[in-house]
Amino acid sequence: MDVLFVIPNSSKAIYQNLANRFSAIEPPTWALLLASSIRKNKMSCEILDCDALRITDDEAITKIKESKCRLACFVLYGQQPNQGTFLMIGANSLAKKLKDHHPDIKIGFIGSHISSLPMEVLSYPFIDFVFINEGVYALKNLLQTNLKDDLHKVKGIGFKDDDGKSILNKASQIVSEKDLNTELPGYAWDLLPKKNKTLDLYRAHFWHTFFSETDRTPFASVYSSLGCKFGCNFCMINILNRDNTNPGAKSSDFKIMRHWDPIFFVDQLEILANFGVKTIRLSDEMFFLNKKFYVPVLEEIIKRELKFNMWAYARVDTVREDQLALFKKAGINWLCLGIEAGSQVVRRDIEKGRFQDTNIRQVVKMINDHEINILGNYIFGLPEDSIKTMNETLDLAMELNTEHANFYPCQALPGSPLYFEAKKNKWDTPETFEEYAFFSYECKPLATNHCSAKEVLEFRDQAWKKYFTNESYLNKIKNKFGEQNMLNIKEMSKIDLKRKILEKK
Repeated sequence: MDVLFVIPNSSKAIYQNLANRFSAIEPPTWALLLASSIRKNKMSCEILDCDALRITDDEAITKIKESKCRLACFVLYGQQPNQGTFLMIGANSLAKKLKDHHPDIKIGFIGSHISSLPMEVLSYPFIDFVFINEGVYALKNLLQTNLKDDLHKVKGIGFKDDDGKSILNKASQIVSEKDLNTELPGYAWDLLPKKNKTLDLYRAHFWHTFFSETDRTPFASVYSSLGCKFGCNFCMINILNRDNTNPGAKSSDFKIMRHWDPIFFVDQLEILANFGVKTIRLSDEMFFLNKKFYVPVLEEIIKRELKFNMWAYARVDTVREDQLALFKKAGINWLCLGIEAGSQVVRRDIEKGRFQDTNIRQVVKMINDHEINILGNYIFGLPEDSIKTMNETLDLAMELNTEHANFYPCQALPGSPLYFEAKKNKWDTPETFEEYAFFSYECKPLATNHCSAKEVLEFRDQAWKKYFTNESYLNKIKNKFGEQNMLNIKEMSKIDLKRKILEKK
């Protein structure tokens, strides 16, 4: 076999006890896309999803050895490229043990963190290859070699020469929009592990099925587009679009979006419908942006009478009232809004300053009026945050009282503009991948200009507890989704995350 795509199991380290029941288990979308590309090029591949299988490193090593793969390619994307750094936890653990036991197996790493810091990742002794950007062409071209000779000719890879020196070749191009249908022709769903039927080992986010346990599986995540046209300071997503290897390249240097043909994309949705999948995540960073692409998609879903429960991302300032009825009719029951902060000063500092507080309130009401639920995303600990401004963010979240909310501690994630700002100013940044993970025991957020890292994390955790135990919120969930689903939230809110930094006196 040419390549085995490996998805490591980092769930316990990232989510602590939330991993047992409440966190999602998402299908490895990028491994599925890469597998379809490899197959198109007449090469053989399989997928080993250690996360879905919940297997140990030792069990994974046995399966990798038995596969007799030429290359074990660790795919570290997550559904949001920001997660790529967290996934390095399980990847490094497994890859090191694999190389110790079977030094003859070639190991490659591909994903957002790798694109951000390719030479740093390549410096690990257990890694043979790294891939720049999405790696579609680089992977294909590497597999056409014997993985040893003429490696300097393969654009888009880093490798170690015979003397053990790390070499980074020029970047390969990314797949152009016009070539998406042919170069990334769908998803290799048949390669995923399963109990009885396709995608039944994967479970949706708890809130996605209205806090009900019964509809969380089967679950799928898909893209209709790649990339983003915005350059938020804290985000690293566009590093996957990089077309150079310049030191210090940051995600905001590569702002671009590419779309699959709408009909081609809906064809992929229909495949999922035939599998019996109803719960779907549209993983595009900005689905609600360009009418030229999302209108044909939604109209085609309606035309084919595909019945899904979907969610999609939107910025507050891209939501258009005249399109919301179409979204609802097509089965988009949730919109994820990047609200981020309650303070205009704080938002302006992270390139989110175009919309005002009053607009946020109007947009939330407008979406709810169309019977679409909202997941509000908030970040605590942005550079200009103080206890006062973080309280403003929490107050706004409580006032909006959306059907779900994510509260994140701010991190300077590798590849983001904020990462380079932190390095330039010599801010205290994480030294381990565990410290980057939002929900981990080791989590160490950025200190702000006004608050310590400990204060930021303590505020975030208290804010989360306050939101999900608030009677107004619980009553809203009970009235909309039923008493049992409200009780499920109460069970979730009983789980306290352990935090190393908060244990220090």
